[in-house]
Amino acid sequence: MASVQPRPSGEPGALLHLEEIEIEILRSLVRQLVDFVGVPADPDADPLAVMVGIDPDAAPSEDPALLRLLPNAFPDDDEASSEFRRFTERELRDAKVRNAGAVGQSLEGGPGVLEIDADLVPAWLGFLNDTRLIIGARLDVTEDNHEELAALPDDDPRAALFGMYGWLTYLQESMVQLMLGEELD
Repeated sequence: MASVQPRPSGEPGALLHLEEIEIEILRSLVRQLVDFVGVPADPDADPLAVMVGIDPDAAPSEDPALLRLLPNAFPDDDEASSEFRRFTERELRDAKVRNAGAVGQSLEGGPGVLEIDADLVPAWLGFLNDTRLIIGARLDVTEDNHEELAALPDDDPRAALFGMYGWLTYLQESMVQLMLGEELD
């Protein structure tokens, strides 16, 4: 089972103990996140707009998971939200892909102990948060139904997904606690 511990040197960062199956799950999640949020290359796109990160066609997604990752900045003002999205969405998507790529690269060593340098911790936390948001949106997790989802029978397909949501939450909380210098549970 995964665990997060301080680096023995006392330097900022973390030691992440992962088994082979946990590495494979994280690798799969990295690929899925990149596929989900990545912006496909558009050969007809205005090169200047691409260079400065403007996406004139950016619009809120109808997919609740993608909308959770890229919400409207101004929920009560569609015009302001649209303008904000036009100037920020491409960079937000690219940042999420970069975080996932950094996590994927750090998983290259396989199972055992991964040493996560302090400069890589934000990428891990961003990736874990994004992945949890996607799963949470797919399951429609709320404070009101959390216990209900936790009690799902094993044969319910949502049970495994909710288990993964819990595992990712554990990893994220452990890394945050470690970075804040709090005692790990």
